[in-house]
Amino acid sequence: MTAQRALPMKVPVPGLPARVRIHEVGARDGLQNEQEIVPTEVKAEFIRRLAVAGLTTIEATSFVHPKWVPQLADAEALFPLLGEIVDVGDVSLPVLVPNERGLDRALALGARSIAVFGSATETFAARNLNRTVDESLAMFEPVVARAKADKVHVRGYLSMCFGDPWEGAVPVAQVVRVAKALMDLGCDELSLGDTIGVATPGHVTALLTALNEAAVPTEAIGVHFHDTYGQALSNTLAALQHGVSTVDASAGGLGGCPYAKSATGNLATEDLVWMLDGLGIETGVDLDALTATSVWLAEHLGRPSPSRTVRALAPSSSSASHKE
Repeated sequence: MTAQRALPMKVPVPGLPARVRIHEVGARDGLQNEQEIVPTEVKAEFIRRLAVAGLTTIEATSFVHPKWVPQLADAEALFPLLGEIVDVGDVSLPVLVPNERGLDRALALGARSIAVFGSATETFAARNLNRTVDESLAMFEPVVARAKADKVHVRGYLSMCFGDPWEGAVPVAQVVRVAKALMDLGCDELSLGDTIGVATPGHVTALLTALNEAAVPTEAIGVHFHDTYGQALSNTLAALQHGVSTVDASAGGLGGCPYAKSATGNLATEDLVWMLDGLGIETGVDLDALTATSVWLAEHLGRPSPSRTVRALAPSSSSASHKE
């Protein structure tokens, strides 16, 4: 008898969202820390395959100065190659912009969804943006205002929401203050980042509750967990139980943070989809196609995917070698 591929039994849990929108960050957050430059054409094909797999929000690149993130220096060359992806379906291709100059570059290429990237802690704001938290908010203010005037969707990333490698545990009230300030600027949604992966489910619930009490609605919140201590899925489940229905993840579990060396990989999109499939939550994502995409990229990167689900479904990927 031929063995069949394992599938999770669908056992819904009452009170969870019926559908989750996965905000795929592999092409930006996942690749930004790669030392070897990935060819622009490979990035474009990676994004195309993600769209074919059913992902409808795919963060494409970042319009930062090439000096700071050399891997994403090809933003102007990459973005025009993605025009045909909209033919795959209703796909959004957000881009990260650090300031007004980045916004100018993104708008010139027709970007209709952007993100700004703030910090809940002073140390990381200084290291990442060379500004205080309040100075960074002031820098974002005209970016958000101009984007909204042009009917461009704006996401506000907030990093170090649970812990900071220099400052330790981050008080919930401190995170709420900066999160509320970002939303007050006019952001359409907020992504809470566990940049160094130290969150636990109770902490997640406490922060989400405090944000609601500060008039930040659950429907405007997304979560972005790193798996440093193996807590990303349990933290995601806690967020789902609170009503969150937007979850950031990176195909193959790629990524980290170039400004926080203790930040390991993002939650793998395949691991997330496996859990959501088992819970009977719709995502629109074809897990087989997504797994094949991560195996394909792993061959280009010359190392196996860190995603447990990718390794389980495509064990031959553990011997991935560089593809010339």
